Amino acid sequence: MIRHRKKLGQNFLKDGRALDRIVSVLDVVSDDVVIEIGPGHGELTRRALKYNPKELIAIEKDPALIEYFLQKLADEHKSLHIVEGDALIELPRLTNYQLLTTHYKLMGNIPYYITGHLLRMVGDLENKPVCAVFTVQKEVAERVCAQPPRMNLLAASVQIWSGVEVVRYISKKSFSPPPKVDSAVIKIVPRKESPDPSFHPFVHALFSQPRKTILNNLKTLGLTREDIEKGLLLAGIDPKARPQNLNIEEIKQLSLLFTRN
Repeated sequence: MIRHRKKLGQNFLKDGRALDRIVSVLDVVSDDVVIEIGPGHGELTRRALKYNPKELIAIEKDPALIEYFLQKLADEHKSLHIVEGDALIELPRLTNYQLLTTHYKLMGNIPYYITGHLLRMVGDLENKPVCAVFTVQKEVAERVCAQPPRMNLLAASVQIWSGVEVVRYISKKSFSPPPKVDSAVIKIVPRKESPDPSFHPFVHALFSQPRKTILNNLKTLGLTREDIEKGLLLAGIDPKARPQNLNIEEIKQLSLLFTRN
């Protein structure tokens, strides 16, 4: 038996209904290329393979899991290919080089410690997935999907390039070993247009101190108080408002307004 490796954030989902739901939401069909991040024991992998995808690429960091579980699956299913390594490194390499002209779908049970990095990285991919279905911590899911008056840096950074929703919640008891908190399944559908490169520095400034006003936060961009007030009034936004009260379209509008050359 392979022991749980805490440093890799390994909590394996065992709930059959939740696993079935993830594959259902991803809508795997026979001509799909599916990339799975952190397949673990292959519970989700097996279910996706039942739909006979054209190719399923499993990115796994733990060599023990590859040896004891995934390699056996690969021997049985010729469409399954295993990539050993860190998803934060391997996913961009695969999608921006090997699969640059390929439409693909993305799934995985994502450890907390890489969730923010992974979402930012997917948003920066030149070749984004058709859709992505991830299991993440419940708190993270709610932050990613937040709307005013709970808008935040993570939500703005993801919603600028995608539509995102919570599909279902999963109890911590559905994992082995059980984590300390509940989880949630989120579905992400990238938008056709990508954000301007200047958006990320802008949104970091906007949410640099969430309890402060939009006016005070935008001063960190080196803008004068007068220019910021003029721009906010032009956009119909109260300079005394706080960033968590903005919706994604207002944030996008302000980004374009204050980052134009």
